[in-house]
Amino acid sequence: MTSQQNKNVFNKIIDTISGIFIPILNVLMAAALLKGILTLVVNGGILSETDGTYRILYAIADAFFYYLPVFLAYTASVKLKADAFTSVMIAVALVHPDITAVFEKGLGLDFLGLPVSSVTYPSGVIPIILAVGLLHYVEIPLERYLPRAVKGFLKPMIAVLIVVPVTFLVFGPFGTFIGDVLAKSFHTLYNFSPIVAGAIFGLIWQPMVVFGFQWGLVPVILSNISAYGVDTILPLLGPAVLGQAGAAMAVSFMTKNKRMKTIAFSGSITAILGVTEPVLYGVTIPLKRPMVAACIAGAIGGGIVGTSSAGAVSFAFPSMVSLVVYFGEGFWTFFFACILGFIIGFLLTWIFRFKDIEQILDKANEESIATG
Repeated sequence: MTSQQNKNVFNKIIDTISGIFIPILNVLMAAALLKGILTLVVNGGILSETDGTYRILYAIADAFFYYLPVFLAYTASVKLKADAFTSVMIAVALVHPDITAVFEKGLGLDFLGLPVSSVTYPSGVIPIILAVGLLHYVEIPLERYLPRAVKGFLKPMIAVLIVVPVTFLVFGPFGTFIGDVLAKSFHTLYNFSPIVAGAIFGLIWQPMVVFGFQWGLVPVILSNISAYGVDTILPLLGPAVLGQAGAAMAVSFMTKNKRMKTIAFSGSITAILGVTEPVLYGVTIPLKRPMVAACIAGAIGGGIVGTSSAGAVSFAFPSMVSLVVYFGEGFWTFFFACILGFIIGFLLTWIFRFKDIEQILDKANEESIATG
């Protein structure tokens, strides 16, 4: 396989992961924010974990994460072109209370004499995505060869009888293995030096977003929260996000192009709210130097966060509206680093300067005339 083919395969994987997660991102953020708010009210003594109000609200917030495979089954079915209801049927089989209860006790099962490993499927990501991918290929011959009169019910029945056992026997253990490898790789770096880990992740986070690579970390983050109750990756990323906001705000003051001024200012606000794509694609990447400034800000801020033990109790990409998710040990260091990331991104952009958009367009016109 050539390097170009490898690149295309890699890009296709990233595109698939992005397409599966993007549709549920808003609901995911909503559930995460509610979890964070509940953490605040409990820590503040407003509610107790035994209160009925708390338990109902917690059920609302936690249900999304517990039944995450069901949501992913639907979005994966759309992206991978598999039947949506059959995909959901597979997901609910994986998180069935009877199966979950057995696995939570650390007990194994067997299927036709084959051992089934104890795997945690609630909140799982990799097994259901692999299952829906297999379903796509299982449905193709079933659709082609089953008689029309019985296809309606035989197709999903045969499909789940193939895919569900394969998921329990193969995809579940494999997904757990991959998740463990990714998580252990991060934890090895973090344990070696949280500061180095913070600087590296802060530096590369926004370039990862440009190419959609950020979705590859989502399973690791969710695995950390599921296994440890907290994730230490997400806080390291906060200064990188605010660094983009600061760089964009500086551009909005410096540029003479009215359209760029509007894009940069509004983009800075959306970045503060946690969405950096408008800034990346509309401001910092086209102007180049602001992107460098923002990445440096992310590295410095990430390193500072690494000096604390900041963590996220639920999944929420860093922003000023998701701060409650990070409330706890190391919160104020995280908060300070995010503000510092904004300031450094702003100041470095001001220091580095940049070729204004009008200058870029003038140069492009000159090159066009010269070659024309």
